[in-house]
Amino acid sequence: MDTTDPSITFDDDGVCSHCYYFESVRKPAWQPTKEGKEKLDHFIAELKARRAEYQYDCMIGLSGGVDSSYLAYYLKKNYDLRILAVHVDAGWNSEQAVSNIENIIRSLDLNFYTHVVDWEEMKQVQRAFLRSHTVNQDTPQDHAYFAALYKIAKKFNIRDFLVGYNIQTESILPRCWQGVPAMDAIHFDYICKSFGGFRTKRFPKLTLFDTHVYYPYIYKISKFPPLNYIPYNKSEAKKLIIEKLDWKDYGVKHGESKFTRFFQSYYLPNKFGYDKRRAHLSSLILAGEVSRADALQLIDKDEYDSQLQINLDMEYVAKKLDIELEEFKQLCQPIEGDIPSYPTSEKVLQVGRKIKRLFKI
Repeated sequence: MDTTDPSITFDDDGVCSHCYYFESVRKPAWQPTKEGKEKLDHFIAELKARRAEYQYDCMIGLSGGVDSSYLAYYLKKNYDLRILAVHVDAGWNSEQAVSNIENIIRSLDLNFYTHVVDWEEMKQVQRAFLRSHTVNQDTPQDHAYFAALYKIAKKFNIRDFLVGYNIQTESILPRCWQGVPAMDAIHFDYICKSFGGFRTKRFPKLTLFDTHVYYPYIYKISKFPPLNYIPYNKSEAKKLIIEKLDWKDYGVKHGESKFTRFFQSYYLPNKFGYDKRRAHLSSLILAGEVSRADALQLIDKDEYDSQLQINLDMEYVAKKLDIELEEFKQLCQPIEGDIPSYPTSEKVLQVGRKIKRLFKI
């Protein structure tokens, strides 16, 4: 990590604030130990008992990436859970991602549900976010992903959502690199109205009430990360799913989504100077999966092989979003001055947090 995170601090020995945060906050929640496995076993046993009379034990999201693919394999092979695997198609799947998902479903004999996001509205939302110059350009996909998953969970009367998030590979990410949370409904609606002149109709969306009251406290949906309770090495996981699930490597990070690959590999570094590989590799260093020396060598390599490949991806994204290429190139240029800020739900959430503390919720 470096000072492209403006909030980073270093002690006299050059150890950064992210390392201290990992040791004090992240590491205690990470239990790839015998005790962690026992906790996972206990959780699964309770889950099976609680869901004995239902069609499904749990739901997982399946993107075709390494984490979700390995999670599906691990849960099915080790616990024989009755899983509903859900994929949200936001229009950016690579051909390889589609093939990988099909192979996983067939190999594990999973029940599968796909939600296809209305592409005309997705285009409108993505164009509005690009023209707003906000940091998190994955918000349209991420919001659609979680909104659809929550609504599908309710449709099938499922309350346990097992997620592929893991501290091993995702313990570090500067707050400013994330931008406004993708599920912030006030921010989402403001961007759509101010930079697109529309309100969504068919787009899967959650209100502020849905996200912070209904689903967590009334419907009581639960998110649980099994990979935090077992030894999880991403390189070894990749080898296993290649062998067992006929999974094909994308060769690049986020190769399952053509937009996310371009966004993280070119748009973010070029426009804001944020290279998310720094956070990912730093997480792997802290987890002991790679050495700092190897990580420094990896970060020195450009994510794109050539300017030609950048141009081809830029043309592809612009065409798919129905944006003139010259305008799209301008939208990808380094931002001048401060990053713009827009209304969010933070003030409302502050009141909500005070109420929770008052009533000890």
